Amino acid sequence: MQIPKAIQDGVRDGRVTLAFRRWDLPRVRVGGTQLTPVGLVRFDTVDRVDDPAVLTEDDATAAGIKDLAELQRRLEPRDEAAPRSPRGSAGGAHIYRIGLSLAGEDPRVALRQKIPRGAALAELQRAVAALDAGKRTGPWTQQILLWIRDNPGVVSTELAALLQRELLPMKADIRKLKALGLTESLTVGYRLSPRGESYLRRL
Repeated sequence: MQIPKAIQDGVRDGRVTLAFRRWDLPRVRVGGTQLTPVGLVRFDTVDRVDDPAVLTEDDATAAGIKDLAELQRRLEPRDEAAPRSPRGSAGGAHIYRIGLSLAGEDPRVALRQKIPRGAALAELQRAVAALDAGKRTGPWTQQILLWIRDNPGVVSTELAALLQRELLPMKADIRKLKALGLTESLTVGYRLSPRGESYLRRL
């Protein structure tokens, strides 16, 4: 489920507690979570709205939308010939009301500070080896980690050009390293976390 940045911020601040989507079937489940830049967003409720006329101004406000008219406009059935909504709210046969709350901080933030030793280091090494093994072109993790260590805050397009790789697949690979707590994103570019620096020193 796509959650725009403004809505993420609203969930974090407690101003946004609802989202509305048009889906054929629910794409999230009650109690599920989604990792976002502001932390873990939890899906507290998922209810089908059979009659859009029951929606209120309070619903719009709780969803971070300026008024009921705008909410209803966004939820109008999509013309199949029209471009798909970037927020995914207009496609599908049914309207769903999703209750949102912040479940906690991004677990990767704390992980970045954990220096791996002993069994934890062995587990991390296995995880990184699995990433290398999964790439048909061969091992790639150390090359990227070394470049990020030596070039913190450098725009990712430069890294892609250096490695002669397409930008989006390369950024997806860096997100895999981020999930292991080895890197962190900056406003521009990346840097190694303390965990990543420690890991590299042990190679």
